Amino acid sequence: MSFVVGLIIGITLGFALIAAFVRSERARSKRRVALATVVAAFARMTREDSTKLLAPEYYPSWVVFSQRQKLTWLNSHLTKIWPHVDEAASELIKANVEPILEQYRPIVLSSLTFSRLTLGTVAPQFTGVSVIEDESDGITLELEVNWDGNPSIILDVKTRLGVSLPVQVKNIAFTGVFRLIFKPLVNVFPCFGAVSFSLREKKKMDFTLKVVGGDISAIPGVADALESTIHDAVEDSITWPVRKVIPILPGDYSDLELKPMGTLEVKLVQAQNLTNKDFIGKSDPFAKLYIRPLRSGTKTSKVIDNDLNPVWNEHFEFVVDDISTQHLTLKVYDDDGLNSSELIGCGQYKLSQLDPGKVKDVWLKLVKDLEIHRDNKDRGKVHLELLYCPYGVGNGFTNPFSKSLSMTSLERVFEDGSGSEDGDVVNLKKRTVIIRGVLSVTVISAEDLPPADFMGKADPFVVLTMKKTGTKNKTRVVNENLNPIWNQTFDFVVEDGLHDMLIVEVWDHDTFGKDFMGKCILTLTRVILEGEYKESFQIEEAKSGKLTLNLKWLAQPLYRNS
Repeated sequence: MSFVVGLIIGITLGFALIAAFVRSERARSKRRVALATVVAAFARMTREDSTKLLAPEYYPSWVVFSQRQKLTWLNSHLTKIWPHVDEAASELIKANVEPILEQYRPIVLSSLTFSRLTLGTVAPQFTGVSVIEDESDGITLELEVNWDGNPSIILDVKTRLGVSLPVQVKNIAFTGVFRLIFKPLVNVFPCFGAVSFSLREKKKMDFTLKVVGGDISAIPGVADALESTIHDAVEDSITWPVRKVIPILPGDYSDLELKPMGTLEVKLVQAQNLTNKDFIGKSDPFAKLYIRPLRSGTKTSKVIDNDLNPVWNEHFEFVVDDISTQHLTLKVYDDDGLNSSELIGCGQYKLSQLDPGKVKDVWLKLVKDLEIHRDNKDRGKVHLELLYCPYGVGNGFTNPFSKSLSMTSLERVFEDGSGSEDGDVVNLKKRTVIIRGVLSVTVISAEDLPPADFMGKADPFVVLTMKKTGTKNKTRVVNENLNPIWNQTFDFVVEDGLHDMLIVEVWDHDTFGKDFMGKCILTLTRVILEGEYKESFQIEEAKSGKLTLNLKWLAQPLYRNS
């Protein structure tokens, strides 16, 4: 009997184990199918889908979303043919680069040539390629290149003192993105008329300089001058928007060359809280501004002696070749007389952030190095006023700095130097536009002023001054109020609106005097362009506070021979 019972129990347990196993396998199979579906969905995800699913800041640092395709096959072939490329390209590079080095040769050197140039045995590596989608009649590729090469480059450097130095350029490390443009597309093989190439982005370019058999630091200034020359030559000769056009098929490809797009009007207004570089007294700051390529020229401001909060109020004009990629660079130095000037700080502003025809006030925070972004030291800030005016007839934008502003047709004929019936050229002096008019300033109100009295209040009033003429007006005093309302209007006759500025100072009235609370410095370019505007301005040199003004301009353009 016990045998039968044991048999029944054994069979029951066996069927139970089999049923549990089958159920487990079915559940496992379902999980595997679901996991495979999820994995397949992830495999079909694009970069945009990934960033929508999880914000980029939540990914670990080693996760990189690259839009470039790998080029392992190209690197392997380039490694094989590199010895032949080295032999064929070395002399070609030498012949093309030497004139560029001579063009950028620093004044302390009398000559700068190659005595030896080979590319070494290490081929550059193409780390990725991407196709740029645009609506132009052509194909644009961008190739990312990394080269930690071992070239043999020796420069023959001769100084003004007659000293000759063989300088070796070694430990070269370069990473950048080159742009290739195949344009225009044609119906004749190879189906494009020309190739344009340029260095689209220079991510890293490091090298060291060493005098063969000596120390380059033995002659002060030579190492820094050479490094600056090499960097400037690379930046200005092949870096976008500069491009080299190579014709493939016969034709006119002048439209592919670099062409100016417009002008950038820059007003260097002031700087605040600059770092003091002098042991005795204060720094003597001046500024240098430029847009690469440097063929537009570097502009230099005047020196303001012994002042860490200088007011320049200087106007400069630059040619813009590609507003989408170029930027304005500013460097502030301390003038040390006969010694070399010491850098206080530098900054950059992308021109793509500007709206054509609209004035933009910019405060640039100064940093130690434009390529190193870990500098948190406060080196001061610079106030700029920027106006981009594109070229082209009928673009609807007015450049108030243009000397043809408001000129009659007869004046334009004279300005062009022609117009006489017998064809003789009419010689005129250079004419500078002088915008004369009446500036009406309404001081409306202020808010959140810092307390200036022991009782936590202030008795504020506003003083308005035109910088060139020194003409002043002031509002009434509003007693015991940190949010005063004035609504007072003052008129100023301005002789040169483009080069004058309005200084608005806020003071606290006391029985035995007055205490300075803060100020605003305004140029007149915007009100000249817009005619009238109202805005709240942050009060400078104050812990808090805003000042609301309404500015109105009634202009009368004049022209002065100079």
